[in-house]
Amino acid sequence: MPSSQILLSAGEASGDMYAAQLAKALKTRINCEIFGMGGEQMRAAGVDVVTDYSQVSVLGITEILGHLPQLIRAMRGLVNSARVRRPALAILTDFPGFHLRLARKLKPLSVRNVYYICPQFWAWRPWRVRIVKRRFALALCIFPFEEKFFADAGVPVKFIGHPLVGNVAPSQTRQGFFAAHGLNPAKPLVTILLGSRNSEIARHLPILAEACAKIQSELPVQFVLASAPGCAASLRQNWPGGIKVLIVEGQTYDALAHADASVVASGTATVEAALLDAPMIVVYRVTPLTALVAKPLVRTAHFAMVNLIAGRRVVPELIQNDFTPEKVAGQMLRLLRDPAAISAMRADLAEVRRKLGPPGAAERAADAITALLINPSGNAS
Repeated sequence: MPSSQILLSAGEASGDMYAAQLAKALKTRINCEIFGMGGEQMRAAGVDVVTDYSQVSVLGITEILGHLPQLIRAMRGLVNSARVRRPALAILTDFPGFHLRLARKLKPLSVRNVYYICPQFWAWRPWRVRIVKRRFALALCIFPFEEKFFADAGVPVKFIGHPLVGNVAPSQTRQGFFAAHGLNPAKPLVTILLGSRNSEIARHLPILAEACAKIQSELPVQFVLASAPGCAASLRQNWPGGIKVLIVEGQTYDALAHADASVVASGTATVEAALLDAPMIVVYRVTPLTALVAKPLVRTAHFAMVNLIAGRRVVPELIQNDFTPEKVAGQMLRLLRDPAAISAMRADLAEVRRKLGPPGAAERAADAITALLINPSGNAS
């Protein structure tokens, strides 16, 4: 059987990780050459990355406007590559603002689109699910409640479970992590995750630095800031003096798993924290313009993914105007001073883990995609 060309695209760090897992699984099933947009993890998985996702990894109305030339250039590069290489399928990972447009441009080239990690239209702008129906041959969703939402809209859909399940674990024991970094096992540890985008770090860092100062003034704790790859040096330069914080890079799972409690920027990291049984406070802030535009489009009672999965509030979420140093410090001190609250949160996080499905999501996705390649007119489920 000749080698199949497959376009695989991811627009941010978490998508790069998920797409890399899928690329590895596909290569064990079919003879294929995979190219597209991604980052280091996709490159390591053998993907020919023709466009680096750093060109498009922006969030919010004002940020997108400032990056339009890069977004247009990335789109043209992918479409031109597809025109030359004529892939049998395009597998687009989350990142709907970009990928829905890419899917529209690929259809005239007779490329069939698969959505891997479906966009969360059940939470905001649910009417956009009609676009998925028109432009995608198959949608692969990672949360159980998503399957009904897409199926009710007439989208061919399959629930595969969450790709992080079975792939999230600390690399060190608590004792080893503390010893390696000179941490005091007698003092509570608070881990901070600012987010992976530069815009997130810029908005979150000043608030969290002030929150740490308030926490430290009331309780003797120690802080670890888990840095996204490549950000540690910048964080060391920009973290204000007066509050000692240990900045670690490439050890996020250890930092979460061994903390007494964490402050986590909303996103994939909250699911990782849940899988690590890590008590947390979820925070997030966008620009005022983005918040103004987005507010009437949101259709859920919660913002944090762990709360959406649970269907109720299991972790505190401090979003936009609620994300202040005073409120972060207040919530963190409440957790650190109340072991019963920590135990109750961990019981709720166990419920979230059960809903995320069994390990093997990338393998199930690869099976569905392989079936679609072998039998293009059939049902991939």
